Amino acid sequence: MSHTGLISLKDYNKKSDMNTLFDKIWDKHVVQIVDDGPTQLYIDRLYCHEVTSPQAFAGLRERGLKCFRPKQIFCMPDHNTPTHDQDKPIKDPVSRKQVETLEANAKDFGLAYYGMMDKNNGIIHVVGPEKALSLPGMTIVCGDSHTSTHGAVGAIAFGIGTSEVEMVMASQCILQQKPKSMRITINGKLGRGVTAKDVALYLMARLTTSGATGYFVEYSGQVVKDMSMEGRLTLCNLSIEMGARGGFIAPDETTFEYLKGRDYAPKGHEWDKAVAYWRTLKSDENAVFDKELSFDAADIEPRITYGTNPGMGIGITESIPVIGDIEESGKSSFMKSLDYMGFKPGEKLLGHSIDYVFLGACTNGRIEDFRAFASIVKGRKKAENVVAWLVPGSWAVDRQIKDESLDKVLADAGFAIRQPGCSACLAMNDDKVPSGKYCVSTSNRNFEGRQGPGARTILASPLVAAAAAVTGCITDPRDFM
Repeated sequence: MSHTGLISLKDYNKKSDMNTLFDKIWDKHVVQIVDDGPTQLYIDRLYCHEVTSPQAFAGLRERGLKCFRPKQIFCMPDHNTPTHDQDKPIKDPVSRKQVETLEANAKDFGLAYYGMMDKNNGIIHVVGPEKALSLPGMTIVCGDSHTSTHGAVGAIAFGIGTSEVEMVMASQCILQQKPKSMRITINGKLGRGVTAKDVALYLMARLTTSGATGYFVEYSGQVVKDMSMEGRLTLCNLSIEMGARGGFIAPDETTFEYLKGRDYAPKGHEWDKAVAYWRTLKSDENAVFDKELSFDAADIEPRITYGTNPGMGIGITESIPVIGDIEESGKSSFMKSLDYMGFKPGEKLLGHSIDYVFLGACTNGRIEDFRAFASIVKGRKKAENVVAWLVPGSWAVDRQIKDESLDKVLADAGFAIRQPGCSACLAMNDDKVPSGKYCVSTSNRNFEGRQGPGARTILASPLVAAAAAVTGCITDPRDFM
């Protein structure tokens, strides 16, 4: 170690085991490390949306700085964008200002910008993978917690704060403490009607919302291998809801097939070269993790949440826990949560009337999710008491929906497709659930007021959402399969 307190890369690599996939990617991106301090980590890709970037751009201006590597930065609005009339000015002045500011900042700093109505626009965590901007072995950051989504391609991806966004813009590096490693293995075969969303909700209930705090999670096992890329993106998206710094999956043939030919994927000889490297991105057989957990697919059924955090969930045929099953320290928050939701301990939720259904978000706004929803509602009709918002995660997904004639299937059942955006995932745009109303939502968070002041959110998969949409109540989708 030098007198500056910095460890040389040579010495760092000597002491690093580099045996887990996380180690391999992380260590490859270390610029320097402070002894008993943070790591300076090189970042391959920075995504910017309109909510967490304005202060970062302002900070650069104040210091007279430019973006160090502008070609590594991609910007698009998604949180504040309305899901209708996107060709017209945004009515809400705050939303309009945020979107306009991002466009101006991207132009001033020479950054790629995909605005509303642009064919490349959508939710940034949907667009990144579908354009192959997110690739195996990368380090990826964004001022948004659900950046963990991009881990599905075999990247280290995590959310950062606004000051860190500015840091990456200015230097293409970030200061971070290296997280601990956790491997979650799920073996067996998922049953009928059980999706990646159900797997994630199950894990959150088992680990709680803080059970993976301080860890970066690698998902493995037969269930994960069998998942489509869309399913993997959903699973990794929800890693943050267990408290994890992020979650990822080793790239394999499913990954390569998904990425090949996409806009920013390597081409020709470069593709072959890239795949050869990506095949090395896996944990060694003797890899040592700080924590290992294993689960059986047979224990997972379609799931719903009943409370005000994503870990408060049950199998759809199960009952809400009774107060005696709750630890003493958690009883007060448990009852407060149930009071907000209008539920009672021990209550079964099958058959409970609902008011809204939301299909979309960076969690479940991909083509596979619309296929699943359509498979349930085909030949049926939307319940009269239900308001349904079906929102593609990108314009590319919107085109796929039309190409596969899913829009016709959905229209025949009484559903309309809205324009892409984060929509009712969070109360930052027009799509707000009214106070006291129940919404079965495919999004990622069910906190008080998340979908609108007083809104009551029940997190679920696209299949569960579809079943609720045609019956008007919480329904087991397996009844229609």
